[in-house]
Amino acid sequence: MNVRDYQAGTYLQQYLYQSFMPEKINHTWVWDDPIINVLLEEATRKLGELNAFSIIVPDIDLFIRMHIVKEANTSSRIEGTKTGIDEALMEKEDIVPEKRDDWQEVQNYISALTYAIEELKRIPLSNRLLRETHRILLESARGEHRQPGEFRTSQNWIGGSSLTDAVYIPPAHIDVPDLMGDLEQFLHSEEIHVPHLIKIAIAHYQFESIHPFLDGNGRIGRLLITLYLVSTGLLIKPSLYLSDFFERNRPSYYDGLSRVRESNDMAHWIRFFLNAVIATAGKGNETFLKIIALKNEIDGKIVTLKRKAEHGRQLMQLLYKQPVINGYQAAQHLKIAQKNAYPLIEEFQRLGILTEQTGQRRNRIFAFTQYIELF
Repeated sequence: MNVRDYQAGTYLQQYLYQSFMPEKINHTWVWDDPIINVLLEEATRKLGELNAFSIIVPDIDLFIRMHIVKEANTSSRIEGTKTGIDEALMEKEDIVPEKRDDWQEVQNYISALTYAIEELKRIPLSNRLLRETHRILLESARGEHRQPGEFRTSQNWIGGSSLTDAVYIPPAHIDVPDLMGDLEQFLHSEEIHVPHLIKIAIAHYQFESIHPFLDGNGRIGRLLITLYLVSTGLLIKPSLYLSDFFERNRPSYYDGLSRVRESNDMAHWIRFFLNAVIATAGKGNETFLKIIALKNEIDGKIVTLKRKAEHGRQLMQLLYKQPVINGYQAAQHLKIAQKNAYPLIEEFQRLGILTEQTGQRRNRIFAFTQYIELF
């Protein structure tokens, strides 16, 4: 099907409202929009550069952890949570009680994303994997009573206070399994010759239009993008997350999705999506360059610690994964007594690597601020 001929779906009259029934997408797509071709080439080039960093940066998985934390924080913020990235890196007991629900939402996203990436090594990207990831996302959080791990069995809606004034009403729950089955087939069909970036752009739109869960659709839909790119090998490491771009361009993001449903303008959505990939991959490349420069600077400082240098290098391994720590965590990682960890932490403060966050004499928290600011 040519993108320009696409008919997004139809509105079906229900009892007191109309729900949107999306057309299925499991077929070949073609286009004659030269801008899409140019953007696709640029997006693919930027992903190639991002993959190069995944190969040449030593201990890349240490830094991927912070990409995951940033994605969890940003994607959750789109849904209304107000946890800062520094708070997302803290322990629960260090978070003020009134912000712990938001903190838990972000931690669940980190757990869900980490689980899904690991599972891709064992099983293909599938509705089964999405449902299990959804279960982890809502576990012990505000959505824990909204069918975690299951496609919805009732009608949901977006915007408004009820079905009668909703901004958008997805398809009826009885149609969800069939539509999600079509989406899964589209992602895996070897008979459909569509570039991966175009395919996942279409798939993300379709997922958000189906809205298969009662809660967490935005977060799972954005996670689907990274999972697909990793599963197809287009990303070597899970280092690209579009939530930051979507959050900064939120009106355009929602408008792009709505424009497909209201005006059948899939080409506009694809162009927006490819621009998101270009901008995000470019920013990711800049971040990796800054990480390399910071690491070289820190390595030079660690050498000056002389006899403490080895413990210093070990502590840096922790800080690249977990850049907000306390004395107990440092001691546990170094396998030394807590009282022996503090002299090293003080040296790190002197060198400008760590800054104390609480201003207290006890229960102090230390942050690798330079590193956090890169994200």
